[in-house]
Amino acid sequence: MDPNVTDLSRVRRPIAEAHGLPNAHYTDPGVFDEEKHALLFDEWSGLAAAADVAEIGDAVPLSFLGMPLLLIRDRQNSVRVFQNICRHRGMVLISEPRKIEGAIRCPYHSWCYSTDGQLVSTPHVGGPGQNKHAGIDRSLLGLVEVRSHIWMGVVWINVSGTAPSFEIANAELLARWAEFDRPLFHGGADSHFILDVNCNWKLAVENYCESYHLPWVHPGLNTYSRLEDHYHIENKGLFSGQGTLVYRQIKDDAGQVFPDFDDLSDKWDTAAEYITAFPNVLLGVHRDHTYAIILEPQGPEKTREHVHLFYASATTDAGLRKKNTALWKGVFTEDVFVVEGMQRGRHAVSFDGGRFSPAMDGPTHLFHDWVAGRVQARRCAPQAAE
Repeated sequence: MDPNVTDLSRVRRPIAEAHGLPNAHYTDPGVFDEEKHALLFDEWSGLAAAADVAEIGDAVPLSFLGMPLLLIRDRQNSVRVFQNICRHRGMVLISEPRKIEGAIRCPYHSWCYSTDGQLVSTPHVGGPGQNKHAGIDRSLLGLVEVRSHIWMGVVWINVSGTAPSFEIANAELLARWAEFDRPLFHGGADSHFILDVNCNWKLAVENYCESYHLPWVHPGLNTYSRLEDHYHIENKGLFSGQGTLVYRQIKDDAGQVFPDFDDLSDKWDTAAEYITAFPNVLLGVHRDHTYAIILEPQGPEKTREHVHLFYASATTDAGLRKKNTALWKGVFTEDVFVVEGMQRGRHAVSFDGGRFSPAMDGPTHLFHDWVAGRVQARRCAPQAAE
C-alpha cells in the first residue's frame, strides 16, 4: 500500500483523545520502509555493543535494515562503522566475524583497505603487474564510514548523516544519566543473549515504556517492585520510560552483591530507571549494573533483541553475572507473549489503533506521538532519490 494513506491525525491528539498507530505501521512493508528512513536512518539508532569488537583488529559484519555494515576496532583502538562493501564493484568485504591481522581484502579483485578505511592496495588496476592507475585516486576511494558514537556501551549510528551530533540530539538524556557516563565493563559471553520475537520492533518499545502491565505479566518482579512504586519518565520527542523507587540487588549464595558504581547520588540507593532512547534502544540503570537492549528490526513482523549487561568493574564474579543474566532473560521472556499477541492483533481489520489510559499510558503515547511526528515530517519534506 502507499504509506501516505495512513492517517496519523488521531495519534497526535492529547492522550485522553488519542488512538494508537494504525495497523499498517506494524504489518505493511511499504510503511516499514517509510519508517526505516524516517525513524531509523534519520535518527541515532542502536547498532551493536562496542564489546562486540573487544580487541584491536576485531571485525564483525552486520546487516542494518538490509544495509551491509562492518563494525571494527581499528589499529588506534577506535570503534568504527563502515559500509561493508568494496569501492570497486560493491562486493561484500567480510562475511563472518574475524580478526584483521593485516588489511581488509576484497575477495573479488583483492583491493585492500586498512582498518581505518583507507584504500591501500589495488593490484593490477592499471593492467597486469601495474598496481596504480592515474584514473584511480586511492585517497578518494576509502571505505564509506557511517557516522557513529558510543554511549552506555552501545554503538549508535546515524545513517543519513543529517541528525544533530549525538551529544546535542540526546543532551537531556545524557544530563539525566550523567552519573553513568563512565567506563562500563561488559560481562562477556555470559552477559549477552538474543531473543527473536515475532512482532514489529515498535511493540517492544511500547511494552518497555510502561509499568501498567507489571502485576499481570511480571508477577514475581511485582512482589517487591510494585506498580505503585513506579513513576513515568516522559520527555517529548526524545525518550520515555519508567522508574522504580524500589530496586533490590541480586545476591549470591553467600550474600555477596555486585560492587556499586562510585560516587552515585543517594537516589540510586533504592531507585532504578528504564528508558527507551528513541528509536530502538532500551536502557536500564541500577546502582550496580546497567543494560542495553538493541532492537534489530528484521521486517514488519520480526524483531531480534540483542541484550547486553554492563558492570562497574571488570572483575565481577562470573557466577553472579550468570545469575543476573538468567534473571533478566526470564523477565524479558515474560514479555514475549504480550508483544506477539499485540502483533497478531494488528491483523484485525477493524482495530483502530486502540486507546490509552490517560493515567498509565503516557510514556507509550509519547512514543506514538514521536513516531507520527517524524513520519509526517518526512512526508512533508522534499525527498531525494533513495
